[in-house]
Amino acid sequence: MSDAVLYDQTGRVVTLTLNRPDTRNALSADLVKALVAGLERADGDAGVSCVVIAAAGKGFSSGGNLRELKDLTKTEKRTPAQVAEWYETGIQRIPMAMRAVTVPTVAAVHGAAIGAGCDLTCMADIRIAAEDAVFAESFIRVGLIPGDGGAWFLPRVVGPARAREMLFTAAGVPAQKALDWGLVSRVVPAADLLAEAQALAAEIAALPPQALRESKKLINACEHLSLEDGLAMAREMQGRLQQLDDHHEAIDAILEKRKPSFSGR
Repeated sequence: MSDAVLYDQTGRVVTLTLNRPDTRNALSADLVKALVAGLERADGDAGVSCVVIAAAGKGFSSGGNLRELKDLTKTEKRTPAQVAEWYETGIQRIPMAMRAVTVPTVAAVHGAAIGAGCDLTCMADIRIAAEDAVFAESFIRVGLIPGDGGAWFLPRVVGPARAREMLFTAAGVPAQKALDWGLVSRVVPAADLLAEAQALAAEIAALPPQALRESKKLINACEHLSLEDGLAMAREMQGRLQQLDDHHEAIDAILEKRKPSFSGR
């Protein structure tokens, strides 16, 4: 792992920390590469059941690296097709990796989450905000659109009307309004943010590992499936899950009034 993103595991919870505070965690090439690598590493580990995405420094992420963006056309003189390829092989790897992660993800957001930084939070399954958090879909301020998948993720989080308001005005959404809009699940004091996010992740990770991954797969798929197809997918999953030791252990623990011990089998 690059030091651009720190990888830390406690129990079944991995915390990925964006670690470029000198650039306000701008999503430059090295950070993109490190974040994707961290996500893939965590997801490929059967001993991981939840991932927290946090950030070092005064804010979550300032979004795209403006110097990199300017250099594409001003210095490197890239054509429209070459710029499009740069997006596909660069920052667009983040939404693809975030969508591919089969364990739940929790974003712990403090300070500014701007542009692609805002979109990164929307790619997580759950968002917790510090009281000082501000979200902004600010691409239009620099004459751009969300090139990182924000137009796909944001409406699914806050609804189409509020997504349009955020995109067309580029206005910041402070933590309390973000809570009212459903952009975040809770707002906590900044000093408690990481502990709250990791506690939630630990609560999630204490549940049967295979059922967690299948639950995420099912809810993601049902965004696009008909009811009939969603039911078909659910019954096929249920048929497999009910054969597992963890299913029987969960029921036995409830009946015996004790804490379950899950094996992932």
